[in-house]
Amino acid sequence: MDLKLLDAVASHEEREAVAGFAGGGRDQLLPALHAVNDRVGWISQGALNLICETLHVPPADAYGVASFYSLFALEERPERVVHVCTDLACRLSGAETVCDVLTEHVGAAGKARGGVTWQRSPCLGVCERAPAALTFQAGAPATTELLAPATGAAAVLAAHRAPAAEGAAPVIHQKRGLRLLRRVGVVDPASLDGYRASGGYAALRNALRMGQAAVIREVTDSGLLGRGGAAFPTGRKWAATAAQPAGPHYLVCNADESEPGTFKDRVLLEGDPFALLEAMTIAAFAIGARQGYVYLRGEYPRALRLLRNALAVCRERGFLGAGIMGHEGFSFDIEIRRGAGAYICGEETAIFNSIEGFRGEPRTKPPFPVERGLFGKPTVVNNVETLVNVPLILTEGAAAYRAIGTEASAGPKLFCLSGHVERPGVYEVPFGASLRDLLALAGGVPEGRTLRAVLLGGAAGGFVRPDELDLPLTFEDARAAKTTLGSGVVLVLDDLADLGGFLLRIAEFFRDESCGQCVPCRIGTVRQEEAIRRVLASGSQERPLLREVGGVMRDSSICGLGQTAWNAIESAIDRLGALK
Repeated sequence: MDLKLLDAVASHEEREAVAGFAGGGRDQLLPALHAVNDRVGWISQGALNLICETLHVPPADAYGVASFYSLFALEERPERVVHVCTDLACRLSGAETVCDVLTEHVGAAGKARGGVTWQRSPCLGVCERAPAALTFQAGAPATTELLAPATGAAAVLAAHRAPAAEGAAPVIHQKRGLRLLRRVGVVDPASLDGYRASGGYAALRNALRMGQAAVIREVTDSGLLGRGGAAFPTGRKWAATAAQPAGPHYLVCNADESEPGTFKDRVLLEGDPFALLEAMTIAAFAIGARQGYVYLRGEYPRALRLLRNALAVCRERGFLGAGIMGHEGFSFDIEIRRGAGAYICGEETAIFNSIEGFRGEPRTKPPFPVERGLFGKPTVVNNVETLVNVPLILTEGAAAYRAIGTEASAGPKLFCLSGHVERPGVYEVPFGASLRDLLALAGGVPEGRTLRAVLLGGAAGGFVRPDELDLPLTFEDARAAKTTLGSGVVLVLDDLADLGGFLLRIAEFFRDESCGQCVPCRIGTVRQEEAIRRVLASGSQERPLLREVGGVMRDSSICGLGQTAWNAIESAIDRLGALK
């Protein structure tokens, strides 16, 4: 292949970073970009040339991929970068104050000063400890420090010293009735022995004894629906993939939860990583996969460390690799792929493109992933929460699992409470519990304040009024109430919340995160944001335009980002009387 490289040469450090990828193919493009960005702090033209030579990728393609992700820099910048979350939960908790202090003491966002720079960031996935900031220090090795909650003074201090920690362990406020969260904060997440002593790998042993068809039947009979937002029956997805004659089959765990206000998967990854690996191994056995991927958010350093440890221990102890648990006919392994800051990569086909070394843009469906997914082969994509339900089903049985929750929404559900509540965090309740019950677990709004609204489902969700708190939290009841549970976001706004500014941030988020592939989303998200700005600046009447733009995005966008970009704003207009 004639790559026609530009006249630029990689530095010694960049060559060291890329050396480990010799002989690799295009699917190593994202890891190679990470390696250079981690080592040097940015990706020069010389480094891009070297990556293209090493992996045989056309330079225009490599540039298109590198420029797609917000965590990569293609212009020289300091080795230390502070990312300050200014998304929904952090906005409610004082993120702008942190930005003001950094501006005063470090300089304007994006400007280098004293070997450091800072920038505004979308949601960092630690909404229960908002506001949050993430400090990145390039080097060998690169280091990160999560500040949550972050004060302005702490952010300034982090900007002027090397990162020292990856963030605190997750805290679970509930103490009773937990199934999915029962090990979090109780069992050492780095200990396989601790995991096994608490019942770990009993489910995989049961699965190997039952056989593939029986495992799929048990998951199907349990009524387990996907927890990422689409609520597709998990057993049907597994059965459809297992039935495909083409091979190999792949399994992908979607751990790129980037919906503002969502952090339940991070809590599971940090608090119970072996449960995910066991669940993925069961799923791989059922669908006939020998290779799996965890597509992990690039902003989750603690989860990355714990997952790497869990993978290494499982390989060493025979729970991954060839002949798992003595079952000679079953081999399976897992690779972590780090995302690099792109909300759209939470869409299942965008993950495929990202792993394969292309821009993380969604694919047109059909064909569906169960027929042609990763590398064009049959693929199952499940998110973290969906998967960690599987060991519970295979130890307690489908009937016992189905007895939890409701007929149409079976099992326990994790919700991410943030914003103006006394005890933000992840809470586990059976489907059918009311929103009022859930808010009570978190202590309700702070004393002296009153509830204005609750955003369900995140930026792509809808609002619920204070008089609607008896809404049962099920997929069917949420649909009937013209809202959604989505990924489990429950973001609480009190009477002092700036609703207009909150809606503007939602519009900005979708404008920034649109991949730009389809016209309705690429143009519509910009027009939506512009209209809201005009309303807030001058009180102009923009509702007819907003409805028209929102309807076009919903009806004609390629993927769920554009199709749901109008949801929360429409809900705020119709239910809360916003943007008059």
